[in-house]
Amino acid sequence: MEKITAFFDHPFFIIVGGISTLIAILAFLYSTYIIFTGIIPIWIRLGKGLSNKKIAIYAEQEFDNLKDLLLDSGLFKEKNIERISINAMKKGERHTMMLVNYIEFSDRIPEILKCKKDSDSLIIYAPQKDGRIEQQVMDEINENRNSIVVNFRGRLLNDIITSMITTSSYEKR
Repeated sequence: MEKITAFFDHPFFIIVGGISTLIAILAFLYSTYIIFTGIIPIWIRLGKGLSNKKIAIYAEQEFDNLKDLLLDSGLFKEKNIERISINAMKKGERHTMMLVNYIEFSDRIPEILKCKKDSDSLIIYAPQKDGRIEQQVMDEINENRNSIVVNFRGRLLNDIITSMITTSSYEKR
């Protein structure tokens, strides 16, 4: 037993052990730095987005269905969801997230795009059963930052959450 202890008391093992400990400490510190600078800001943005961000839903007949989709997820508060009708389009300007039912507002897309600020997110829900979006309108949508076209309800919720993370504008309007 003393031979084994004497063998590991050799300066080589002391140096290797010290270097290994130093590497482990540096890896822990670097990992902690990465978590605090990379992951935690995303969690904070998502938390602020879910609790504070108001969503303007441009819809008439589909409003209740779209609102229920958001509320049933358990991620959004009812007080943060506002209906924007064709008669009150200007109300949407103060929102940082806009969800548009394309079939009902297809002729109003240019007007909505004018109200949208660069930091706002615009999600256009356009199920293919209602027909495709004209190429000219798609080009207008594509020219605006943070604009998404969604064809499926399942994808809609995912794109809303992604937009909340990627848009950095959380100021109160």
